[in-house]
Amino acid sequence: MRAVRSTLFMAYALVWSILTAPLVIIAALALRGLWGYRFGKLWRLGIQFGVENILGIRPKVIGLENMPKEPCVILSKHQSAWETMTIQDLVPTGAYCVFVLKKELLRVPLVGWGLGAMKMISIDRAAGKDALDQVVVQGRERLKQGFYVILFPEGTRVAPGQKKRYKPGGAYLATRVGCKVVPVAHDAGELWPRQAFLKTPGTVTMSIGPAFDATGMTEAEVNQRAEAWIEDEMHRISPHRYADASHNAT
Repeated sequence: MRAVRSTLFMAYALVWSILTAPLVIIAALALRGLWGYRFGKLWRLGIQFGVENILGIRPKVIGLENMPKEPCVILSKHQSAWETMTIQDLVPTGAYCVFVLKKELLRVPLVGWGLGAMKMISIDRAAGKDALDQVVVQGRERLKQGFYVILFPEGTRVAPGQKKRYKPGGAYLATRVGCKVVPVAHDAGELWPRQAFLKTPGTVTMSIGPAFDATGMTEAEVNQRAEAWIEDEMHRISPHRYADASHNAT
């Protein structure tokens, strides 16, 4: 049954993207303003409809009251493609999000072209310090425009129960701009594994941590605080993934 669901969803997502992705690009380039984001949301909601009704994957959100009403930096665990869509539903109604992403993604047919048209924050990860400066310049502008900025500090999708080094990009932006930071943990990889064709129906727990103001903090302090909350919360929502570690600790 998983194979049938996954095949049907892939076909649905492809057709929906072919129909709507060009509209995102046209709206962003021709109509300008928020139209690209509005059509982008239309594409996203259509894909999420397929995720919930074909794949049978639905979210359970904890801590929604922690999301600030004003634009901020969101630092999230990254396990699958699922959260790149659903995390955008966590911001207040009427608000829009931009992601910090590697520039290579802009070359992906349809989806990448749409991301480029919507002016996501794209960086050259090989540029070192210059890449961080790119994040600050573009991120400050997007925050002033009212966008929430989403980053995956581990830099890539990480399997459930594992973690990678938290990179400084999001913390660097938050400390330079002086805005709030919100940590987010989830277990999407349990149902939607990285680069896996087969998805499993079920409920993804998405937990939003308390926001904190990065003003006056160092980037190391911001990263440590966000990482500590996210990883502690991962132990809580996915205890089976850390049972061996807990046993060894005792």
